[in-house]
Amino acid sequence: MSEELIKEYIDVIPNSLLDQVRKHLPAKAKKAEVKKILELLREEFDNMQIEAGECVGLVAAESIGEPGTQMTLNTKHFGGVAELQVTLGLPRLIEIFDGRQNISTPMMEIYLKNPKCSVEEVTKIAGKIKETPLSELAKSFEVNIADATIEVELDKEAVAQAGIRVATIVKRLQTGLKNVNVKNKEDIIFIKVTKEGDELNKLYAVKETSKGVFVSGIKGVTQVLPVKIGEEYVIKTAGSNLKSVLKMDEIDTYKTRTNDIFETCKVLGLEAARQLIIDEALNVLETQGLDINIRHIMLAADTMTVAGEIRGITRYGIVGQKSSVLARASFETPIKHIIAAAERGEIDKLNSVIENVMINQPVPIGTGLPGLRTKEQGKGT
Repeated sequence: MSEELIKEYIDVIPNSLLDQVRKHLPAKAKKAEVKKILELLREEFDNMQIEAGECVGLVAAESIGEPGTQMTLNTKHFGGVAELQVTLGLPRLIEIFDGRQNISTPMMEIYLKNPKCSVEEVTKIAGKIKETPLSELAKSFEVNIADATIEVELDKEAVAQAGIRVATIVKRLQTGLKNVNVKNKEDIIFIKVTKEGDELNKLYAVKETSKGVFVSGIKGVTQVLPVKIGEEYVIKTAGSNLKSVLKMDEIDTYKTRTNDIFETCKVLGLEAARQLIIDEALNVLETQGLDINIRHIMLAADTMTVAGEIRGITRYGIVGQKSSVLARASFETPIKHIIAAAERGEIDKLNSVIENVMINQPVPIGTGLPGLRTKEQGKGT
């Protein structure tokens, strides 16, 4: 009975709200009660909608800008580990809305398919994720001048934790170093320089280079930290490589996320990037104790992504894409925009707010939106 009533409101109330009604509606609810709930919901939804001509951009700019002036410059550390940190406060908000491709502290939150993993299992998975150079898997590096080789003694425990075979390490050393021949015997790797030259200098140069060769993990993830949130472990990382992490069998691909908006767009698409802009901005504001209606953030996210790509709110992003010459000139570098428009013969149709304010005309919002016309009667009528 309740489902039939709900169906009557499909074109009146958004489906997401109707789904919430279905979810929370008591099983024994009477028809009159369900009807009253739906009517109250419809009335609430109608009242929250924006009036035609409302200047939503200005309201959003005021709502975000005023609390934004109270924000602090803040960098938060995780668990006292200096290597794992994420930029918050005003610098992070600027990164988000400027649409910066290279953010200062990229990070990921990696969820596991099995939320009840033991500490040992989580640590092992974290070891497989972390980008590991040879120096972190080796006990010692020794130069054998007589045989012109470098002997690398591996740390068995570190190799096991990284979840990598010695043969794979040898293969990656062979690929990562030039003019060398790499072999292994038990837990010792022998690196022999094959190209002739100043043997001693070359040996020491290869020794130092070999320490930084990537041998296991995922490139770009420089640090990992398992953290218990509620009943499950989450692996927080410094550095991000979402595409590679999502390929791992142990990872929950639905919940794992990165704070890099452009990487999210590339891997998961524009809709996911739009949602990340909203989530990241709200996270920054909530951390600062600021309460801003989510609709203002959503409007900013929509504006940044409406063109089918991410554009920052800068003169190179959405401001530079405005059709109005005067609107572009009002932001920064006015002479440059005006001269460029004159060269192209552009015409400003004065359809928006900024350009009408500049020339002292009524702005096309609110009561300034509709136009009035009068019919002139012909003579003799």
